Amino acid sequence: MSKLPLLSVRECIGVLEKIGFYQMHQTGSHVIMRRDDPQTTISVPNHREIRRGTLRAIIRQAGMTVEEFVELL
Repeated sequence: MSKLPLLSVRECIGVLEKIGFYQMHQTGSHVIMRRDDPQTTISVPNHREIRRGTLRAIIRQAGMTVEEFVELL
């Protein structure tokens, strides 16, 4: 398992948009991202840096591996 880098919310959202997610709306300090096929909704915290554990959970919810995610950076 490769080590995850510390990412900003913009970098994380950029990768998610590359695989078909789009921003639905923002609720408080979280950006709600959605993909229609297969239907998936992910909440991304709008913080300066996303913690590694949170980023790993976002990657898992998106149906990707860490290696695939890092490759799209």
